[in-house]
Amino acid sequence: MRSEEFNDDTVDAGDIGAGHTVTAFYELIPPGSETDALPRADPLKYSIQTDTAPDGGFLNELLTVKVRYKLPQETESELLSFPVRTDSVRRAGEESQDFTFAASVAGFGMLLRESPYKGAASYDTVLAMAQNSAGEDEFGYRAGFLKLIEDAMTISRPTRR
Repeated sequence: MRSEEFNDDTVDAGDIGAGHTVTAFYELIPPGSETDALPRADPLKYSIQTDTAPDGGFLNELLTVKVRYKLPQETESELLSFPVRTDSVRRAGEESQDFTFAASVAGFGMLLRESPYKGAASYDTVLAMAQNSAGEDEFGYRAGFLKLIEDAMTISRPTRR
């Protein structure tokens, strides 16, 4: 879904069933950067001007998560909005095993798509992340993912590693 479609109830963003969980990763773009001019669904809540509010203003907020949902048979969506406070964010190296494993899956997807946003990700780094965060694997899904990465490394060109 494109940013400008977020508030458009005629655009279907997909379904998530009751009891299911979804993990989403987003890149944070600091105000004033080149890509800060991308289309938006809503006006900016945070900007360089707001970080000097005398009462603290938004100083303790890093971002706001917005989710829209529609009940079955409804045509208009409801908006849920949750600010994420800076003191709730873990520092690098303090991530949970599940978060790190999910990040390795996202990185693997970017490698497979040859995404221009993959940064320094490589099959070796993705494999190491997944191995170090595999944790308990009751049904063997994580082991299956490790095998998938290893297979991709075997068939990929050396320049893609």
